Formats: sequence, structure tokens, C-alpha cells
Amino acid sequence: MSKNYICFFITFFSFLNFSAAQTSLAHEVGVFFGPSVMKSDYGQRNDASSSYGNTGFGVGLVHYINFSSKSMSSAYFNEHFKVRSELSFNQTKLNHFGEWAENGNSLGKQQLRAMEGKSSILNLGAQIEYFPFNRIHDFEHSVGAFSPYISFGIQYNFYNTKSTSAMGELGTLEATFPKYLIPSDGHSYGFSTESNSTWSIVSGVGARYKLNNMSDLLVEGRLQYFASDWVDGLNPNKEIFTENKYSDWQVGINFGYIFYLE
Repeated sequence: MSKNYICFFITFFSFLNFSAAQTSLAHEVGVFFGPSVMKSDYGQRNDASSSYGNTGFGVGLVHYINFSSKSMSSAYFNEHFKVRSELSFNQTKLNHFGEWAENGNSLGKQQLRAMEGKSSILNLGAQIEYFPFNRIHDFEHSVGAFSPYISFGIQYNFYNTKSTSAMGELGTLEATFPKYLIPSDGHSYGFSTESNSTWSIVSGVGARYKLNNMSDLLVEGRLQYFASDWVDGLNPNKEIFTENKYSDWQVGINFGYIFYLE
């Protein structure tokens, strides 16, 4: 990651914290974890076994700026929006599933079954959360209440991906499925082992449960779409293999605990 990106994030999060301090806004911190499914070039589109088989995990730390808790204003924005900054980590082991890899013993099917990937992703970014049905102030004083929300944001992602084969070295005719031997998107092959970075957009739907006056539980479903198609380590040439239409993305379910600092 370049120094410009590092400076950007340091400045951005410093600005959020400075703004909160200057306007006497409240802070919340929390943790979350849950399973995540990488929707990538591994496996077969719309195949259930590809989704179940390529399930990993995610963990994260979150910080919220709460505009309502210490405010005397009942403005709509204060009572229905929070800003969330996040540092999280995802890791997924990837394999080929579906009809193209299973139910047969041809060389191509053997090559696909022997191929394995591993994607580790560090995410840093911010989202805005919208609570449409409850005033935040009311929820904070209602133990046992639920408050649904939707969220949208942007993240910068550092990923490390590895591509290997149990049949030998990838890049050889013996071990590599033919479509991955063709150069793609500036790479010598349609597979890669690399460390790099990219952007992603993140959206989610979730709900908070008021556990007590100072803490909440949350559950949320999340979709994350990356700007790169190399996050999983596979990207067959899109000009030749037109079925490769989308960049990598993942979906997940998170369970978390949020603590109010004041």
C-alpha cells in the first residue's frame, strides 16, 4: 500500500475522532465475527456446493460515532444515523465444486479438484448506518428492544492470495486446467499468488438488540464487492472466457457485541 493511502486513512479517521470530540458526540466500540462465503472464480455459479465449500470466517473491531446520545437536538439525522469505522479480517480456503470438477475422472476434472486457493483479506473503512424505524435516543433507553438498520460504505482491502495444486506446480500442463494457462489482465496466467490491495463497496442489513443500558447485541448480513478480480487468486482471461463477468465478492453473517463508552 502506498504512503498516500496510509496518510488518507490516518487523516480520515483522525478527522472523525476530532469531529466527535469537538461536538461532544458519543462513542461506541465493539467486536463481531461470523462466517463469510467468497463468490469467486472457484466453483460454479449458482451451485450450492460451491457456496458451502468456499465458506470462511471473518472477525472485526468497530467504532461508532453516535450523534444522538449526547445531543439536545432531535434532528432526523441525529436520531436515525450513525457513522461506523471498521478494521476487519477475512480468510477463506477455496476449491472447485460443481459439475465441471465432479462426477468424472478426466484430466481436466482431476486438475480442478486438485487446485486450491487461500485468500486472506484485511479491511479498513467506514460505513453509515441508517435506523429507519426507531429513534436512537428511544432505543438507548429501551432494554429488550430491537432496532433494524441498513448500511453502506467503502473499504480499502489488503489481500494475500495463494494458488496451489496437489498435482504439482501450477503453470505446468500436467497440473493446470487449460483456461488458467492463458495470460490474463497483466498476469502471465489466469491464476496468481500475490499480495496486493484494492477497494470495495460494502452494504448490509442488520438489527441491534438492547442488552442493557450500556451494551447491545447485533446481527447483520453483509455483501462486499471488490474492485479487483484477483482477490481469490483466479481471473481467467475475460476476452476469451466471457462467463467470467464479475469481480470477486463475498457475503457473510456477523454476530457482534457493542459497548457504549459514555
